[in-house]
Amino acid sequence: MTEKRGEHFVLVHGSLHGAWCWYKVATRLRSEGHRVTALDSAACGINPKQVQEVQSYTDYYEPLMEFMATLAPDEKVILVGHSYGGYGVSIAMEAYPEKIAVAVFVAANMPGPDLTYLTISQRSTTKYWGHSRMICTQLIKARMDV
Repeated sequence: MTEKRGEHFVLVHGSLHGAWCWYKVATRLRSEGHRVTALDSAACGINPKQVQEVQSYTDYYEPLMEFMATLAPDEKVILVGHSYGGYGVSIAMEAYPEKIAVAVFVAANMPGPDLTYLTISQRSTTKYWGHSRMICTQLIKARMDV
């Protein structure tokens, strides 16, 4: 009898979160026999990059893109993005369509045919990253003051 191999889920967190936010979902998926990868985006969770070094979507999602590049040619994953993680899922879909079986957007930003990732990044990169850096810097300072 052939044993069915579980799926490989790649979980992409939203802004100001980390891979830690998926711990219950990851535990449940693993208990059902699936493989799970939850990555920290740049300057999130245990990722060593400093928030000041993150200047663009490309920088923020570098860990996801590096991971996708390492997948075996015949491996397909199920990408799951929450909130701002939807952009990371969209970027990965554009860059690695052959490595994605399904993309799931959980209450996530979801570019579409008339609102592509490129359009979003051109319109909002400076505004968003400036605002995010300000928020992250305030959070870091608040933690240091405790």
